[in-house]
Amino acid sequence: MTLDRYDKRILQLLQQDGRISNQDLAEKIGLSPSSCLRRVRALEAAGIITGYRACLDAGKLGLSLMALIHIAMDRHTPERFANFEKMVSALPEVLECLLITGQDADYQIKVVVKDMEAYQALLLNQITRIEGVSGVHSSFVMRRVVDETALPV
Repeated sequence: MTLDRYDKRILQLLQQDGRISNQDLAEKIGLSPSSCLRRVRALEAAGIITGYRACLDAGKLGLSLMALIHIAMDRHTPERFANFEKMVSALPEVLECLLITGQDADYQIKVVVKDMEAYQALLLNQITRIEGVSGVHSSFVMRRVVDETALPV
């Protein structure tokens, strides 16, 4: 799908406010509501828009500790990686899991928990017990400097 300036503006505005009404969206980009809705549905059908979510304040939910964990695996086999990815995907504390290169680790995961005690429980009772995990290095987030989810369009 080739994106024109209207499609790009739709994507920008929806990333800023996923709850904007079709009427308001159409007015902001200068299209009729029906044309705007057709474009949004086409962007959804093409898989460019993958969903709509509410952004929550972790601190107000009592989740004040965020950590980045680098994880090394003992063997680099598709089965080992698939099992790790399945297990880590089931942990609600995991916000992001990335297969990485250029480090002494195979994965970087971002987790959010209540406190250090909860982090210790997650690490020792769940993450390090996943078959194949051979090394773990944790870094703790002191402050979020840039916290964006919007992609540059």
